[in-house]
Amino acid sequence: MKKENILIWGLVALFAALMSIPFLIPHTGILALFGLVPLLCMERIADAYGKKRIWIYHYTAFVLWNAITTFWVCNATVGGGLFAIFANALQMSLVFGLFRLSKKKFSGALPYIFLMVSWIAWERFYFDAEISWPWLVLGNSFARTTWAIQWYEITGSLGGSLWIWLCNLGLFGLMTALSDGRWFTFNWKAKTAALTGYAAILIAPFIISSSIGKEYKDAMEAKETLPVMILQPNIDPYNKFQAMTQEQQDAILLAQASKALADRKADSTAGPLLLLGPETFTSPVIPGQYERSRTWRRFTSFLKDYPGVNLLFGASTYDYIQSEKAPSHTARDLGDNVWLESHNSALIVDGTARTEIFHKSKLVVAVEKTPYPAIFCKIDDMLGGVMGRCVGQDEISLLNVKGTDGQTVPIGCAVCYESVYGEYCTDYIRKGARALAVITNDAWWGNTPGYRQHLSYSSLRAIETRRAIARCANTGISAIISPSGEINQPTPWWEPAVIKGNIPLRDDVTFYVAHGDITGRICTFLFLLLLAALGVQLITRK
Repeated sequence: MKKENILIWGLVALFAALMSIPFLIPHTGILALFGLVPLLCMERIADAYGKKRIWIYHYTAFVLWNAITTFWVCNATVGGGLFAIFANALQMSLVFGLFRLSKKKFSGALPYIFLMVSWIAWERFYFDAEISWPWLVLGNSFARTTWAIQWYEITGSLGGSLWIWLCNLGLFGLMTALSDGRWFTFNWKAKTAALTGYAAILIAPFIISSSIGKEYKDAMEAKETLPVMILQPNIDPYNKFQAMTQEQQDAILLAQASKALADRKADSTAGPLLLLGPETFTSPVIPGQYERSRTWRRFTSFLKDYPGVNLLFGASTYDYIQSEKAPSHTARDLGDNVWLESHNSALIVDGTARTEIFHKSKLVVAVEKTPYPAIFCKIDDMLGGVMGRCVGQDEISLLNVKGTDGQTVPIGCAVCYESVYGEYCTDYIRKGARALAVITNDAWWGNTPGYRQHLSYSSLRAIETRRAIARCANTGISAIISPSGEINQPTPWWEPAVIKGNIPLRDDVTFYVAHGDITGRICTFLFLLLLAALGVQLITRK
């Protein structure tokens, strides 16, 4: 193998390693600040040696990055995991390919600016796309290095993506200036300005983070708090319907609740307390006909002895619709003009039988929802109904934790995958949520980095909204997450556990909550502007 090929493939491997480590090892997010440099160097060197089909190199680099960080998806579905790895890498590669096209028409630093805004515009689009898998948003690299990103309360995770690009492009610019000799043609003022500018971009966010973080050091010690008890039943989802009856599963959760509430005295003026159970704990539940669910009846009966205690848990819920024609593309035909629509829901109940419900909106493609249902639901019917067809809410709603003393605490509950979506979660706060909950079932992936990555994304949501989060995972890791993103009382993996604590109730609104993803919007505007300019260049110049 030629030396240049060894160098190029070495840079591909170095890029994949540097960008993967922050998602795998805590406190290594800083590596992302120069992890893109090997990819940029690879592209430059490949061009210098006149390499053809350079897309093979950068596509391979993105495949490796995706595979190293998200291989665990294959534990749940091999086909889905491989599709996520190769399709996500393809989208990244297309962004990079657009950058290479721009180099033919733009000069100087403009192609690299185009690459940066194109990437961030793609990340923002990916959050709202019909087929969405924004797990590897660059800003998520710091999810396990939260001390450095307290300023996400201003920009959200896409602000982190912008910072990563600026640091990488700045370092790459300095390296190329040295390698081609341009650096030595600069006067001392230009050199000082370049080094000072790069240092400011690199260091300033750390200083800002340290300053902002001091404000939330004691955020858990608030005057007004909500008592929470998080129940981790540790039920193997692969044996949920084969090895155990629903009655047995109910008994496990109620035994945990009974033990946790042993010191709770019956009080007609008791304040609210939140019991938190995991995602999809029970099935089936029919909204508006809750009494038909044996689990619902057992839970509400149990809670009669504990005034002010509210149990929030996940359920598979179903609407049965009488209609001669399909009421929607996602409805399944049960025959006799009866159609079924399914939901992945969060329910909150108390001893008065009061019940509130929220349907998960950000659904996992193929597993929970069929994308572009007008087309693919017909195909799914021909395949025998292999894809999920859950229906989510069009608009976020809150769940209320109520005490018998008249106090009501509105909270937002993100169901599993929803906790990956930053701007989506801000809607809870805008509607008045004083705290957040996350219910999930991460056992599908086994003991892999997947559930740890998923946990860390809740830290991002806590920083962006400055709301404490009570997180319940069926098999772990459950935890209480402070408004500064600190993970408190994490439970062991694959063990039954109960967490008791108090979460602060807050009413303040961060800049990110108030104004949304400004970084993404600005980059999208610049991308469209530069794309139009590129289009003009392609049309008017040969």
